[in-house]
Amino acid sequence: MSLKTKTINGLVWSFLDNFVVQGVNFVTGIILARILSPREFGLVGMVTIFIALGQSFADSGFTQALIRKKKCTQTDYSTVFFFNVLVGIAWYFLLLVSAGSIAGFFSQPELVRIVPVLGLGVVVNAFSIIQTTQLTKRIDFKLQTRVSAVSSVLAGIIAVVLALRGFGVWSLVVLTLAKSILNTLFLWLWNDWKPSLVFDRSSFKELFGFGSKLLLVGLIDTTYRNIYLAVIGKFFSAADLGFYTRADQFKQLPSKNLTTVIQRVSYPVLSSIRGDVSVLKAAYKKLIKSTMLISFVLMIGLAAVAEPMVMTLIGEKWLISAEYLQLLCFGGMLYPLQALNLNMLNVQGRSDLFLRLEIIKKALAVPIIIVGINYGIKVMIIAMIFNSLISYYLNSYWSGRLIGYSMLEQVSDILPSFMLAFAVGLAVFFTGHLIAASPIITLAVQILVGALLTIGLAELIHLDSYIYMKRTVLDKIRRKS
Repeated sequence: MSLKTKTINGLVWSFLDNFVVQGVNFVTGIILARILSPREFGLVGMVTIFIALGQSFADSGFTQALIRKKKCTQTDYSTVFFFNVLVGIAWYFLLLVSAGSIAGFFSQPELVRIVPVLGLGVVVNAFSIIQTTQLTKRIDFKLQTRVSAVSSVLAGIIAVVLALRGFGVWSLVVLTLAKSILNTLFLWLWNDWKPSLVFDRSSFKELFGFGSKLLLVGLIDTTYRNIYLAVIGKFFSAADLGFYTRADQFKQLPSKNLTTVIQRVSYPVLSSIRGDVSVLKAAYKKLIKSTMLISFVLMIGLAAVAEPMVMTLIGEKWLISAEYLQLLCFGGMLYPLQALNLNMLNVQGRSDLFLRLEIIKKALAVPIIIVGINYGIKVMIIAMIFNSLISYYLNSYWSGRLIGYSMLEQVSDILPSFMLAFAVGLAVFFTGHLIAASPIITLAVQILVGALLTIGLAELIHLDSYIYMKRTVLDKIRRKS
């Protein structure tokens, strides 16, 4: 199988994985949002940062190190597996003894019982890190799609039943934990790998030499992405945090998932051709142009339809989330581009530079947090938008130097896509304000107008990133038929 075919297959299955799983999660979230209150979502959001940090510690950068290493042995996998599990257990005990302090920090006594249950997910997920790493290294997203889809559907059904029976916030807790347990169970059943009773110091030292820097990067990035939840939970109400988390989840549906798909497929593929800079740059340019066309269209489009979408899907009680969502979309549309530039540093083995950049960028979050505490959530999100622009400059400058693909060249490549998406977004936004109809009718018309305008304008100006994606899809369909 050629590299191009392997990449396309990986992208297709990775996209299906995210589309199916996030689609299920999206539907589950909508149902639960109609049953539960913003406060209950806010309670779970308060614990998110502690669970996310535990996941980062458990992985410790070994996933990227194993994927980058061309030939991994059973000893490598087993060594990392036992380390993952040990760290996961250690973090869980830390959460147990800290549950009271966490509850006291947020002034929410219910967290004393919630934290230990949600924390079990860190241990459970530690058992599946190697399984997922192996599948990603093989660019086998077909099995990951099956595992994720089945786990999400079953966990979603359980959570909805509990919510309908009046379990409140515990339906959200069980949703998270059940998904982790089922995902890990199916990976062990369907992926043919079991650890050997071995822990090799030399293997650990080799992999940790690269992964340790990514561990620090992961911890910094995880703290940065979740610190706003802690700030809102501490200085505002649980309901305010619920509104923010719901808006952020809507924003992440296109932004984070697009990034996840592209990153986990592109990293092993680009790593395999890193020795030829000209080939690497050409592949990278196509990747960035295609990714950012999708990102701009989805994120600006989402901002344009935010109000009728929130009203239609989760009801008027969540309307404040629409205001947050519109701002978050502009902060999130560059996230795939930032991540891809950082990905290139890992491909080139510069995890040290990756770490330094993350420290600099995340230090910029401190004034944003201070602004949020003093001036409110909306002003904080606006500050986050400016921070995303600075972050992109830093990421693209250094990754561009490694392969001769400067920030100005990147901007030149993606600017036509941004202009198209912005023009379509404005048309969609004003269309919504011109229609005197129910939210669901307004949303349907806006989506139709947006889709027709995007395709029509892209065809009219022969946008190269659109033409490339169209040809790729058509070629794939022809080969299947």
